[in-house]
Amino acid sequence: MDPIDRPVPWLIFGAELLGTALLVAVGLSLVILSFGNGSPIIKLIPSVGWRRLITGFLFGTTGALIALSPLGKESGAHINPVVTLGFWLMGKLRISHAIGYILSQLTGAVLGALPLLAWGEMGRSVAYGATQPGAGYGFVSVLLGETATTFALIVGLFFFLRHRRLRSFTPALFPVLYAVMVFAEGPISGTSTNPARSLGPAVISGAWQGWWIYWIGPLLGTFLGVAMYRCMGPRWLTIEVAKLHHFGHDRYGVFRGKR
Repeated sequence: MDPIDRPVPWLIFGAELLGTALLVAVGLSLVILSFGNGSPIIKLIPSVGWRRLITGFLFGTTGALIALSPLGKESGAHINPVVTLGFWLMGKLRISHAIGYILSQLTGAVLGALPLLAWGEMGRSVAYGATQPGAGYGFVSVLLGETATTFALIVGLFFFLRHRRLRSFTPALFPVLYAVMVFAEGPISGTSTNPARSLGPAVISGAWQGWWIYWIGPLLGTFLGVAMYRCMGPRWLTIEVAKLHHFGHDRYGVFRGKR
């Protein structure tokens, strides 16, 4: 079938929108519960480090569950523009589909942030989970933090996906990875690694400080991650499908790039 004649995969874009909305609504509710003023979790777990570790683990678990869900079966659960960009750079998505994914993710992030308003003052006290430069850290440090954590995300993701024995365990990477990254890097930038995740709460809170970092850093990290694989040779570029799980499901023929 000629690409012009292919149907627009609205079901896939809709699943990606809903998946991203769930990531923002659930994931940032966890952030508010862990750090918002008046939260009982603060008294239960006084250590800020432990709360970062647990929040990162639960945030990553949220993403993993979306990948395993029916939404992930349809869209592949990128739920992050830089993951989509990485798959496109690896030749596993056509540009038209990549654009559709990113627009769906950004829209879903804003819609997913709206329920966070229900947290009231507790949510407002942490800007509804918006990512902002940490106190005492300059823009260069924050940019390097976002670049490094996104690089780790892309390298880890593609490492799992290129190995047949590890591929089906890809979602299990995220709870551990985000637990470590949020614990270690969270005080610097908030550990976004996801421009959509940063956009949603910024829209509802008006917290736009350093907003460009949460685009430039993840983009740089993604380009560096893909460049590393390309420098290691063709055998390191053997990612077969642009999905995190449910690899055999491809309703519209979207996930293997140009045919």
